[in-house]
Amino acid sequence: MATYAIGDIQGCARSLERLLEQIRFAPSADRLWCVGDLVNRGPDSLRVLRYLKQLGSSAQVVLGNHDLFLLAAAEGIVALRPKDTIQDILAADDRTELLEWLRRQPLHYHEGAYFMVHAGLLPQWSIDDAARLAREVENTLTSPDARPFLQTLFHGHIRQWNSSLTGFERLAAITRALTRLRTCTPEGALSGFSGSPNDAPPGHLPWFRIPDRRNSDHTILFGHWAALGLHLEPNLLGLDSGCVWGRQLTALRLEDRTLFQVDYADARR
Repeated sequence: MATYAIGDIQGCARSLERLLEQIRFAPSADRLWCVGDLVNRGPDSLRVLRYLKQLGSSAQVVLGNHDLFLLAAAEGIVALRPKDTIQDILAADDRTELLEWLRRQPLHYHEGAYFMVHAGLLPQWSIDDAARLAREVENTLTSPDARPFLQTLFHGHIRQWNSSLTGFERLAAITRALTRLRTCTPEGALSGFSGSPNDAPPGHLPWFRIPDRRNSDHTILFGHWAALGLHLEPNLLGLDSGCVWGRQLTALRLEDRTLFQVDYADARR
């Protein structure tokens, strides 16, 4: 059995299929770990979602910001933008089943020395802190409070994380960190920066470069930062290699750190 961690797919179904062919993925024996942003911007989000759903326990995914955007769009909380490509899911006959499956996926996955999250972890959070906070959001997404939470996430004023926050404001701050973090201050204040790490705003560093961060005792798998690109260190696996931007889709076999990549293979609409 092998475990393959895969970077941001974002609806690039053909690229995913070619990558799985290259690694000879066998659902009966192997597992896929997906770092989130399964959908949007690529040409076939519906095919990606249907495939991962039918894998059952052979697929372990965490939610990314684009996946949460899809859930909000399905609730009428956000309007689709010109670059969004999730209309096929919203119009699908199996829309209800797909969205129900998606909203039950976690924002984190912890197994042994590995911790998977879409974007990153604030430096003041230990692994136990991050798991506990993520579960607060996960429980809300499967509750009657899911809609007002998503309303706050996409239309409310999201404050920087502070342990004294309560209610939906607290949940939105947690979610922002887990799904949108790239750079922050040593105190954990996020920026909206998305460019090269070398161009980070004054006073901000890539989250994993903050000195003495409390979660450095685990190997963290993440995506979300296409401008960072593939970034591999002993305890840090950044897997967003920018497939949807015409670059590569990446899989890393965790047992021996063997790297597999395919070039972008999806014709845009």
